[in-house]
Amino acid sequence: MTSPISPPAVLTVSVLLAALGLPAGAAARRVLSRLRRGARVPPPWCEAGIAFTWSAVGAAVGGGMVPARWLPVLLGLGWLAVTAGAVDLLHQRLPDALTLPALPVALLLLAPLGGSAVWRGVGGAAVAFVAYLAVHLAAPSALGAGDVKLAAPLGAALAAASWAALVVAGLLAALLSAVLAAVMLAMRGRGGAVPHGPSMLVAGLLVTTAGARGP
Repeated sequence: MTSPISPPAVLTVSVLLAALGLPAGAAARRVLSRLRRGARVPPPWCEAGIAFTWSAVGAAVGGGMVPARWLPVLLGLGWLAVTAGAVDLLHQRLPDALTLPALPVALLLLAPLGGSAVWRGVGGAAVAFVAYLAVHLAAPSALGAGDVKLAAPLGAALAAASWAALVVAGLLAALLSAVLAAVMLAMRGRGGAVPHGPSMLVAGLLVTTAGARGP
């Protein structure tokens, strides 16, 4: 944990990152619209989502709850969470154009944390990928191939925070998916396919942030 800065400075950092999140969200929508299969997300969901997420990350870092060296990782996770989560909710899929480059980008963003964090990231990516692949092979209807690919970059960030974070995030993602399924059942009066990607992304971001609070 780092020393907090003054409340006005925290607000400034939070507002600045929110302002930067707006064009980052617009860029995300353009990227999605140009994918081979296309994935239209109407405005302002990406813009508002990334602005809010980056603002919250800025407040956590500025308030001393999370070390500043974790800022690149958390901003990257926030961008991916909003962008990939929106596509999965609206189109029931996780594009390879998002999930495949996410692993090398995650490892690159871990570099400022030191070599040990990067190597934990590599190990965490492998563990998460194998674990999700096993579930996918055993029950394809429970986890899609996109979820398996998404597990690798999330596992990298989580393991860099702590090995326990991998387990906690997996359990939290399952819980969030169960809650989402219950909400959809209550709203529609019937069951249906529930995308697991958004729950993985939210859990990954929250647990990584919490794990980054350690020394």
